[in-house]
Amino acid sequence: MPDTSVAALVRAAASRLADAGVPDPVVDAELLAAHTRGVGRGELQAAMVRGDALTDDEAARLDALVARRQAREPLQHITGTAPFRHLSLAVGPGVFVPRPETETVVQHAIDALLHAPDPSPIAIDLGTGSGAIALAMATEVPHARVFAAELSPDAHAWARRNTAGVENLTLELADMADAFPELTGLASVVISNPPYVPDAAIPRDPEVRLFDPAMALYGGADGLDLVRALSRNALRLLRPGGLLVIEHGEMQGSDIRGILDGDGWRASATHLDLTLRDRATTALRP
Repeated sequence: MPDTSVAALVRAAASRLADAGVPDPVVDAELLAAHTRGVGRGELQAAMVRGDALTDDEAARLDALVARRQAREPLQHITGTAPFRHLSLAVGPGVFVPRPETETVVQHAIDALLHAPDPSPIAIDLGTGSGAIALAMATEVPHARVFAAELSPDAHAWARRNTAGVENLTLELADMADAFPELTGLASVVISNPPYVPDAAIPRDPEVRLFDPAMALYGGADGLDLVRALSRNALRLLRPGGLLVIEHGEMQGSDIRGILDGDGWRASATHLDLTLRDRATTALRP
């Protein structure tokens, strides 16, 4: 008789995922099993220790989910959610899945908002995607007024779902290059995680290459076309002394500082993420 214990089925799922080249097979197997049972990962692990079993229906659902992950469909598409700081975001086809490294990037913006002299500072997220950065700012700095722009109708729909009911957040379907003309000179912070992959640099990971929307990935021949547009629009949007925050690839910090310095920004600096890779560049509006 087959072993239908949670522990045995999770081990089998992890083995299948490892064979498919999934980077964190045990973690993903546990999260898929937890999703199947409608519980958190901690409760799933407790069930494994207790020796609980899955029902036949649960085992069949887990098998189907593991098969999708074996095909390298992103875990977040399968579960329908992605964690980001304290948030749980709805995600799926058509929107860029927020990455853990962006959690440290948004801290630069949050810190600037917390120290802004304006009692109700304005923050602008250009190219918001799922709304992750904008939501983090709006919920962690509730006295701020946050504006978010997204050009893709598909991604905008996910952002609208995620930001519904957040009173200090305004979402618009707009191009980051010219969004929010009514906010000229008023923002304390402008932040963006723009498309920055060079057009010819096809990502190696199937989850990115096959499932993330191209519009959220590719930024022209050198990957920096949207950074150039962002620099120009942020100069218009920010008040003097306001902060620009740009997420980028680990080899792009120097080039981005060159763009910003050439446009007249002050104090451009590149910052490391938790893996000690260049991840964000900041600058001050003159």
